Amino acid sequence: MTDAATEAQSSGPAHDFIASTLATNPVVLFMKGVPEEPRCGFSAVVVQILDHLGVNFVGVDVLQDEALRQGVKAYTDWPTIPQLYVKGEFVGGADIIREMFSTGELKPFLEEQGVLP
Repeated sequence: MTDAATEAQSSGPAHDFIASTLATNPVVLFMKGVPEEPRCGFSAVVVQILDHLGVNFVGVDVLQDEALRQGVKAYTDWPTIPQLYVKGEFVGGADIIREMFSTGELKPFLEEQGVLP
């Protein structure tokens, strides 16, 4: 990627939308599809985990906008989607969330962040 392309993704509408979404929602999942209808298995797994734990979250469908899809990858320098953010901080993708859930780390983490009842 050229420096100009990198610069464009670190500012501009997609970056502004991501920053605004993270600033106004405690838990955000950038995913393929929507929570009610995930459009990839990895997104579905993260939605199932969050639903199982009772986490209130906002799902953002990156398939609706290519600039957003690429922008969220550039935002964290993380190459895959889904991406889970808690209190504006990137937590991880599907593999990390699944691992945290299976080891019992995810629930206490979410409780410490104040996003789990």
